[in-house]
Amino acid sequence: MRKRWTFVLPAAFITYSLAYLDRANYGFGAAAGLAETLHITGSQSSLLGALFFLGYFIFQIPGAQFARTHSSRWLIFTALITWGSLAALTGVIRTFWLLALDRFLLGIAESVILPAMLLLLTRWFTREERSRANSILILGNPITVLWMSAITGYLIQSFGWQKTFIFEGIPSVAWALAWILLVRDRPADAGWLDADAALALEERLAEEQRSLEPVKSLKQALLRRDVLLLSVQYFCWSLGVYGFVLWLPTIVRQGSSMSMGETGLLSAIPYLASIILMIVVSYLSDKTLRREALVWPFLLLSGIALLGSFLLANRSFPAAFACLVLAGGCMYAPYGPFFAIVPERLPKNVAAEVLALINSSGALGAFAGSYLVGLLQALTGSSRPGFLLMALALICSSFLILALPKTPQRNRAPQN
Repeated sequence: MRKRWTFVLPAAFITYSLAYLDRANYGFGAAAGLAETLHITGSQSSLLGALFFLGYFIFQIPGAQFARTHSSRWLIFTALITWGSLAALTGVIRTFWLLALDRFLLGIAESVILPAMLLLLTRWFTREERSRANSILILGNPITVLWMSAITGYLIQSFGWQKTFIFEGIPSVAWALAWILLVRDRPADAGWLDADAALALEERLAEEQRSLEPVKSLKQALLRRDVLLLSVQYFCWSLGVYGFVLWLPTIVRQGSSMSMGETGLLSAIPYLASIILMIVVSYLSDKTLRREALVWPFLLLSGIALLGSFLLANRSFPAAFACLVLAGGCMYAPYGPFFAIVPERLPKNVAAEVLALINSSGALGAFAGSYLVGLLQALTGSSRPGFLLMALALICSSFLILALPKTPQRNRAPQN
């Protein structure tokens, strides 16, 4: 059974890490003068960052349906090759509208990743393991930004932002081959897992499914009150997160007057805090089987910390940056328990599509966050309005978690 943690999760982590690399490095290109190089306005630059999330939104549910009815493994293999190629083209294209199309298609290619990955993990990990498995997957987000922040700044400084995009797009294409060789859709298909262990695991997962209340149709699932609340909640959460990710390098550079290399190193610190908190929170969640109670407090604290940064931005950069570190750590901390909520409320015949709906709502929030934060920065010449928007969105997301109805009573999962 331990082989699941050394085969499935590292492969999932690397794949999600590469996906996040190719979506988040745009913020460094923007900070390095992308708009000036392409002779476009600040608003157009913000639109380029936001178009990714519009494409990301459109194919969430169709991608989840394909992964559930056919294969997560082959879907992700195809996506790796496609998005790696499109990401590299970002550094080649010089025309604004072609670049806008490329960013939009990049969002479509990456839209299938998180729903397909989360579905894959529900087929490999039990309820008592799911928060940790989710966190290891999503650690690809802050860990990628951590090393990307440290390296991308120096790559841009040495080679320029165009070549950096090319360098950082190629690994996804190369990794596709490793992915298809390592990963299988179900335990019974994995040659590296003992047949008895695979059977025991699949029986355990089937027993968990029997403990859930049945949902007859996808429409019924998507219109449930808890699903709609989680969708709105994730919209607000993602608005704060992605505005933070895409514009943190610009904000830090303006506030500290550092070089791009130094900006990258300083921007990495909030993600180091988030890695530590994600590991701790996911462990506590699986230990106690508490999900919602380990989500809302961190989001509330993150929003309050961003408000502190908003208030301190024009007084003390060190104090404002300390608030950014706290905010960054707390806004990532509860991802593991959050994505364990849906498989514990809905059965597998609808869980993938519900996860896709929630994630697509997050994509809309990301679109709004990346565009509005950048637009406010361009219109006002200050980072403070963007901080205020992100802070209020995160605080709102914490209150929406508190509004979730209680999980219906069910039989406890079998114990080891």
